[in-house]
Amino acid sequence: MGIPAGAGRLLGSGRTADVYALDDGDDHGGLDDHGGPGGGAWVLRRYRDGYGDAPTEAAVMEYVRGHGYPVPRVRAAEARPRTDLVMERLYGPTVVEALVAGQLTAGEAGLALARLLRDLHAIPARRSTDPAVRVLHLDLHPENVLLTPAGPMVIDWANTDEGPPGRDWSMSAVIVAQVAVDDDLRAPLAEEMLSALLADCPDPALLTGPDGGLGWATGQRAANPTMSPREVELLGEAGELIRRLLD
Repeated sequence: MGIPAGAGRLLGSGRTADVYALDDGDDHGGLDDHGGPGGGAWVLRRYRDGYGDAPTEAAVMEYVRGHGYPVPRVRAAEARPRTDLVMERLYGPTVVEALVAGQLTAGEAGLALARLLRDLHAIPARRSTDPAVRVLHLDLHPENVLLTPAGPMVIDWANTDEGPPGRDWSMSAVIVAQVAVDDDLRAPLAEEMLSALLADCPDPALLTGPDGGLGWATGQRAANPTMSPREVELLGEAGELIRRLLD
């Protein structure tokens, strides 16, 4: 599948998708974005290997944006394939990049994630009429939050679904905890971030109660084909760390 006319350079690649610049002739004053300086106001996110449902992802993003949640604008799907999502190009570092640069502390990063989860779960579900069900991101971690001049913006809604908020809190916690328990120079910062995230959780039972989401999130991560064997191996220790911090 070729790149559409007008697409520019590759800005970045993740586990399941590539992001390309779509040049509109605006260099944004030379400001840096997540992929570097220059380029247009829109980007193309193209999924690989059968992943992705861009129309659904776009619909959820537009829905939460309509409720004031900070996400990039998306363009109408037109005749694009289901693998292609065109969205507003954002300028600014990820939370991880800002943390490494000393622009915020690990505690501040954890609180920022908690605030974004709280705000998301204040939005009614898009499809379900069950008042206990909310829109979930299910991949809200420090590399999926960009710190733009307009404030934090949440990207990568590929895993979005509806369900109990505890699943979202648990998934974010597990992702951060996997770094915290790994043999990684970032581990102490990740644990501090996780501690701040969990301290701002409205109820520990969302994760570890009888209907908590921690077991579900761990199972989802274990079954995720993009996880490395090492990442799967860390899930047990990650869950133990989360429970310890919640005690």
